[in-house]
Amino acid sequence: MVYQEHGMWEVLEVLRRGHQGQSLRAIAAATGRSRKTVRRYLTVAQSVGWRPEQEPDEALACRVLERVRPGPRGTAPGEIERWLLAHADQIRNWLGGEEGRRGLTLTKVQRLLARQGVVVPYSSLHRFAVQRCAFGRKRLTVRVAETAPGELAEVDFGRLGPVWDPQAQRHRTAYALIVTLAYSRHQYVHITACQKLPELLDGLENAWEFFGGVTVRLVLDNLKAAVSRADRYDPIFQRTFQEYARHRGFVLDPTAPRDPTGKPHVERTVPYVRENFFRGEQWLDFAQVQREALAWCVQQAGTRRHGTTGQRPLVAFEEQEKSVLRPLAGGRFDTPHWGQCKVHPDHHIQFSNALYSVPTRYLGQTVTVRGDRSLVRIYAQGQLIKTHPVQLPGHRSTDYEDYPDSLAPYARRDPDRLIREGRQQGEHIGRFLSALLAGAFPWAHLRQAQKLLRLSQKYGGHRVDQACQRSLAFDLLNVHRVERIVLHGLAPTSRIVPRPARFLRPAGSFTYSPIASKENPHGDPSVPQDRAQEAAPLGPAADPARPGGVCPQDPAAPGGLPRTRPAGRD
Repeated sequence: MVYQEHGMWEVLEVLRRGHQGQSLRAIAAATGRSRKTVRRYLTVAQSVGWRPEQEPDEALACRVLERVRPGPRGTAPGEIERWLLAHADQIRNWLGGEEGRRGLTLTKVQRLLARQGVVVPYSSLHRFAVQRCAFGRKRLTVRVAETAPGELAEVDFGRLGPVWDPQAQRHRTAYALIVTLAYSRHQYVHITACQKLPELLDGLENAWEFFGGVTVRLVLDNLKAAVSRADRYDPIFQRTFQEYARHRGFVLDPTAPRDPTGKPHVERTVPYVRENFFRGEQWLDFAQVQREALAWCVQQAGTRRHGTTGQRPLVAFEEQEKSVLRPLAGGRFDTPHWGQCKVHPDHHIQFSNALYSVPTRYLGQTVTVRGDRSLVRIYAQGQLIKTHPVQLPGHRSTDYEDYPDSLAPYARRDPDRLIREGRQQGEHIGRFLSALLAGAFPWAHLRQAQKLLRLSQKYGGHRVDQACQRSLAFDLLNVHRVERIVLHGLAPTSRIVPRPARFLRPAGSFTYSPIASKENPHGDPSVPQDRAQEAAPLGPAADPARPGGVCPQDPAAPGGLPRTRPAGRD
């Protein structure tokens, strides 16, 4: 015979009719219970102190129901259960795990117990874990208090599916950044191809512009783009994202690691967006998906009647929440990029494939660099040391003031600066440098100009200035000659007249005459007959050569010396 479970109200009805003095037959006919069941209820009630003249209540009916319900009552544990009770604390630790760590599986616990000599069936271990260790029980949940209008927004990424990307010429996975207002349940959907920091910030900026304001608090999970180190109590945020939070003025409130219930309003919105909006449609590209997502947020998701609030999200947002949002202060956030760069020996760092100069004293150090759309800021130990305009990849920004004074003119190809420094050391040094660095390519002589300035530091400006004066008189624009003049101590004269050039042939022999060329077919230049125009011989006549030397002159030849043959020749 199958036992029929009776509730407290059935028992109470039997007791009330017994209190009214009805017979067992009448009570059984009215309640549909057998006379045996009615008699048992009345007997048990009297055993717990009830009298028929007393009005029964719900507490009495519960005590009676507890006593008449079938099942074991306080039976002693079996042999296997006694074995497991000795290891109950250890089993709880294995199944529960330490704080922040996942517990072991029940199969693993069974193997660990077998190593200690406790071999039990899996079904017995499972029954013991459920009864004694709270294994397999669902966590208790509570409904949090409702937030005020404009107080909270929740953010989460959700995967949608493949969409054609015209730039990459291939299909890419589309993700939806969903921003949901906790009070009105109004939402914004931003379509992106990845979950990196620039896409996250662009989506948030578009969301605030879509809503027309900013909430007080922002709840998000532990995205790698926003949270550098996830922690339940003290998370560390990414530097740029924390800067963005200060820029917009909201408080960051990340959920605990691996806890989707920390943002319940947006967590269930992800499958809703994927199933109701994305799936089953034909998409051309990301731009079309974004346009349709904005229209869907207003026309479909915003006008539906929400199952929890019973309101239409767009109506609740327009009437109660939009006016209390914080206004957007300042322009659109300029997303910066941070990096660690080493200062190379050429006084430059490489950031985003461009070069930027750094002062000499920071050579070899590692600096922190922040770059945005317009400026690149360089920090050393937290202090700003240099600012440059942003350069395109492959270009550079060099401040020649960062170079040492001795290298800056040559690096910047500035001959005017060298000339100014030369004039400060001496008048003729400045004139020498002006003549040396004149022309279309003055930087070809920059090294000589630097050497001349170093000569002034080595030998003194007065001596080098006098040497430059003498060199200019002879039109010698050579720094080595200037140094030689200084070393030989050649002082400049008041008036230096160069000596005329002398030649063995008369000057007329170098004059080309077309008429003489015609008369002399051999092309020999005509020699004038005037012997006075010939140049006088320089020095005495050469001595006769000895054997192996030049042949002596013929006695018949001009000069009167006899002609002889060289020795050793026939």
